[in-house]
Amino acid sequence: MEVGVGPRTTVLPTVVGLDDDEAREVAVVGAKAAALAVARRAGLRTVDGAVLTTAVSDRYDAGGGIDAEAVDAALRLVAPDGHPVIARSSSVVEDQAASSQAGQFETVLDVRGSEAARAAVEVVLRSRAQAHAEDHAIAVLVQPMVEPSVAGVAFGVDPVTGRSDRRVVTAVGGQPDRLVSGEADGSRWLLDEHGGVLEAAVEGDADLSRSQLRELAALGARLEEVFGGPQDVEWAVVDGELVLLQSRPVTTVVRGVPSGPVYGPGPVAETFPEPLSTLEVDLWVPPLRHGAIEALRISGAVSERTLAERELVVVVDGRVAMDLEITGEASAAEGSSPRRGLGARLRRLGSAWRIGRLRAALPLIAEGLAAEVDRDLEQVPAFSELSTRQLVALIERGRAGLRSLHAHEILMGMVSETSASGFSGASVALRVLVESRLDGHADEEILARSPVVLALVPPKVGAPIRLPSSASVDRLAYDAPEAEPSAVQRESLRLRVRWMQELVGQAAYEIGARLARQGLLDEPEHVRHLSFDALAAVVARRSRPDREALVAAAADVAPAEGLPARFQLSDLGRAVAVARPGGAGGGTGAGGGIGSGPVTHDADDPPPGSVLVVPTLSPQLGPHLHHLAGIVSETGSVLSHLAILAREHGVATVVAYPSVGDLVDGMVVTVDGDSGQVDVDDAEAGS
Repeated sequence: MEVGVGPRTTVLPTVVGLDDDEAREVAVVGAKAAALAVARRAGLRTVDGAVLTTAVSDRYDAGGGIDAEAVDAALRLVAPDGHPVIARSSSVVEDQAASSQAGQFETVLDVRGSEAARAAVEVVLRSRAQAHAEDHAIAVLVQPMVEPSVAGVAFGVDPVTGRSDRRVVTAVGGQPDRLVSGEADGSRWLLDEHGGVLEAAVEGDADLSRSQLRELAALGARLEEVFGGPQDVEWAVVDGELVLLQSRPVTTVVRGVPSGPVYGPGPVAETFPEPLSTLEVDLWVPPLRHGAIEALRISGAVSERTLAERELVVVVDGRVAMDLEITGEASAAEGSSPRRGLGARLRRLGSAWRIGRLRAALPLIAEGLAAEVDRDLEQVPAFSELSTRQLVALIERGRAGLRSLHAHEILMGMVSETSASGFSGASVALRVLVESRLDGHADEEILARSPVVLALVPPKVGAPIRLPSSASVDRLAYDAPEAEPSAVQRESLRLRVRWMQELVGQAAYEIGARLARQGLLDEPEHVRHLSFDALAAVVARRSRPDREALVAAAADVAPAEGLPARFQLSDLGRAVAVARPGGAGGGTGAGGGIGSGPVTHDADDPPPGSVLVVPTLSPQLGPHLHHLAGIVSETGSVLSHLAILAREHGVATVVAYPSVGDLVDGMVVTVDGDSGQVDVDDAEAGS
C-alpha cells in the first residue's frame, strides 16, 4: 500500500477525514496525515483525525486569512463534545525518505474551542518560515488530545550504526513531545528484530513490559511492510493499548546485518586518505591485498585455508580498509572466529624475529628488492617512446612490483618493532622539502630532483602533485630521530611503493590523454572511472568506452562517506561501526560520522566549522546544522528530532554527554558520532 504522491485533485476539499480516499494523497493532506491514512487503511490502530487540507494554506498564503468554517468543520469531526484537540503540521515536504524536516514545524497541544483552534492553525502555518518552507503547501492535522500513560519513538533500524537487525525504542511518561524535542532522555531499549531486549536503560516510570516491546517491534515490522522500508515511528500507550501517532521513513542509511572480521582504515589511511576512483582501486588495491596474503603465507602464521576464506583488504565506496586483527588492532572475539587466532600467531612471529630466526633474511631481501626496484624505475623510458599497448604492459608490470613491495613491507612490519623509533619516510621527505625550498628550488624542480617528497602526497590518477604549503623552516628545528635499521628498511620499501604507484598512475593518465585525443574520451580525467580491464580492452580495440556513463561518473563529485574507525561488513556490503571493547566512554553516539572543530556555546549564531555544545537538543538548532562540524549535548536521545536532522546533514552528534562543563569555548575537539567519544585535541583553535 502506498501514499499517493501525484498531483493534487483538481478541486480540493478543505477538510477530509483520515478514512477518506483523499487522505492518502500527500499533495492534499501532507506526508504525515497521508501516512496515517495509509496505516489506518492497513488495519493499524491510530488516533482519529481530520485534516485541514493544503487548500486552507493556499487561501492563507493568498491573503484570505484562516478559513474559520473549515476549522469548525474539523472540530465537529474529531471533537463534537468540545474535547481538547492537538493541531499538528502535515507539510508536503516533511516526513520524506530523503529529508524528514523532523521537528521543524510546530505542534500545538491542548487546544480548546474554535478561537483557540484558529490560532493554533495559524501557528502551524507560520512555522513554515523556521523550516525554510514558506513556498510549500502545508496541511494541518487535527486530532483528539489523548493522555498516554507512556509514549515514545521506535526506530526500525539502529539509527547510529544502521544495523537492520536492531531496533531502538525510547519512552517517556505522558506525551512524547519532551522526548522528541530533546528535553528529556527517557528510557531506552536496544532490541533484536523480534523484540528481544539486548540493552536497557530505564528511567523513572517510563517502563515497558517485554510484551509491549515485542508489540512495538511487530508494529515496526508491519509498517515496514506497508510502506516498503523501515520506519521512524511515534507511538503511545492509551488506555492500555498501543496507538500509532506518526510513521515516516527513516533517513538513516540502512546498512544491513554485520558479520566477519573487524576492519578499519587506520593502517592505510596515510596512503589512501581519500576515496579512490574505479581505476585507482584496480591499480593499487589488488597489489596491496595480494601482498598482504603473500606476507602471511611467507610468515607461516596463517593457514592456506584461512587465507582463502578471509578478505584482508576491502574497499567500501572507494575507501580502503584492512583487517585489524592482521594489524594487531583487534582481537578474534570482536568479529572473527577465535580458532583463527591471527593476532596471537603474529605476536609469536614477532617473538621469533627477536630471537633471530628471521633477523638475517629479511633485511637482505629488503635491500635487494629496493635496489631491484630502483634499477627498474631508472630503465623506464619516457612515455612518448612507448605505444599505448606498451603503457598497459608497463602498468601490469608495475602492479606486480607493487605486490612484491607490499608483501615484504608488511612482513617486516609484522615481525619487527619499527613503530617505537618514531622514524618515518614522511618525516624525511618533509625535511628534504623544507631544505630544498630554503635553497630556492621550485616544487617542480624538487619533485624531479628528490622524489622522496612523494611520500607527502597520496597517489591519484590525473591530479597535479601539490606538495604541502605549510612546510616551513620550523620543521628543521629538531633532531631527526635515531632509527633502527629495520625501521629504515621498512620505510625504504614504503617509499618505493609510493614511487611505483606514481608510475602506474601517470601511465594510466597518459593513456587517458591519448584516448581523449582520439575522441574516445571527452576528457583525459575520465579514464579514472574505467576499470583496468575495461581500459585494456579499449586499448586493444575490443570495446569502446561508454562516454555518457563516464561523463556522469565524473560529474558525481559528492564525497563518499568516511569509514568508521572499526567496522564489520554487512550483508549489503556496507560498513557497520563496531565499538572498542569495554566501550569508548563519553556520551552516546547519535551518528553523523566524525567531526572536529573549536567548541562554541553560542546556540544563536555558532561559527561555521565549530562544535556546538548545548545543555539539550532543540529542533530550533536545525537551521545551523549545515555549517557545524559537530554537536555535543548534555541530555537528549538519539531519536530526538534534532538528532535525526543532524544525521541527515552528516553532523557528528553525541548526546547524554555528562562532561559538557569541561568543554570550553575555543577548545578544539573531535566528536565521534559513532562511538560517543569526544576527544580534546592538543592544538587550540587558530593555532
